[in-house]
Amino acid sequence: MAISAKMKDFVANGSMIRKMFEEGTRLKAIYGADKVFDFSLGNPNVPPPDIFKATLKAVVEADDPDLHSYMPNAGLPATRAAIAARLAAEQKVPVQAKHIVVTCGAAGALNIVFKVLLEPGDEVLVSAPYFVEYGFIADNHGGKLKVAPTKSDFSLDVEALEAAMGPRTKIVLVNTPNNPTGKIYSAGSLEALAAAMKKAGSRYGRTIYLVSDEPYRKLAYDGAFVASPLASCPDSIVVTSYSKELSLPGERIGFAAVNPEADDLDALMGALALANRILGFVNAPSLMQKVIVRLIDQEGRDKGIPACVDVSIYQRKRDLLAAGLKAAGYEFFLPEGAFYLFPKIPIVDDNAFLDLLKAENILVVSGAGFGAPGYFRIAYCVEDKVIQGAMPGFARAMEKAKKLGK
Repeated sequence: MAISAKMKDFVANGSMIRKMFEEGTRLKAIYGADKVFDFSLGNPNVPPPDIFKATLKAVVEADDPDLHSYMPNAGLPATRAAIAARLAAEQKVPVQAKHIVVTCGAAGALNIVFKVLLEPGDEVLVSAPYFVEYGFIADNHGGKLKVAPTKSDFSLDVEALEAAMGPRTKIVLVNTPNNPTGKIYSAGSLEALAAAMKKAGSRYGRTIYLVSDEPYRKLAYDGAFVASPLASCPDSIVVTSYSKELSLPGERIGFAAVNPEADDLDALMGALALANRILGFVNAPSLMQKVIVRLIDQEGRDKGIPACVDVSIYQRKRDLLAAGLKAAGYEFFLPEGAFYLFPKIPIVDDNAFLDLLKAENILVVSGAGFGAPGYFRIAYCVEDKVIQGAMPGFARAMEKAKKLGK
């Protein structure tokens, strides 16, 4: 066999998101793009803020001999300083440039953090539902994903997380606003979680780190407050990207930020910078690092030109989708952020219902892939006409499901 048994299994049970996306491409070729309603992939469809294009052009046209040069493993000093200043103001934690490692997106940041923290067999504890690739990333570095439930409304169940902490727990991973539920975890729950982690760490004689994956932080609706994991827990690390807040998923630009009070801080920062190199990322793209500096600077100088996408567009899409699904009889919690909605599947057989949607050329992703069977994920970062065009099909699928359930 040419590939390892592990990779053969991974390929067979790989990301359902990508599989459904590829299925959408196939169906569009058969029926036409306007007849297929693809909600599978969280690919931002809101354009980057207007200032981005002007900033990108200015950076490219500047007389900068080092525009495409190698740099320190942790990133350009100016980029790290700008990110730290913005993060410190945002999360009320005295983060400095030396606490930042600029990475190839949030996935790159997660990989370097896991590389640095995990010994073979260590556990990464998450709450279900969770992003489908966490298990793969943990496995990259010898770790194991351990799953605890959330409460019925998808808020953190701190008691369940505390009960799941054991002698091999090294990381508790949270994602807020959450993919796939859109839930924002409260400050109280994060503080309670930090206390539980400290107690478990004392019991087992090790530091347990809170890692917060938060690329959707800026996509919060109805004035919702996104609490700071950095402010809640001294042994904490933020990993994030600009993929969602600037609609730049293909540019692979993000960072890891370590709490200044974290245990063994200097060794941790040195190891993260080295991991950024030896894992093959080397550096985040130089061009994007220079753009980010200018965007953050502009955001600070001119509050009328925010370096963020127009979040109201996603909120409008959320409300449009929620109204249609509610009218059709679906049960769900209204997302507080991100751009996903996670309804209940109305019958016992998940696959049978997803097949009903597929028969309507509606492509969604099974909740089982997120550790939550009985639900399905709708990525509503699509054109309004896709949402509107899918509504009759969602209604028909529900009516057929009711007949199956009898």
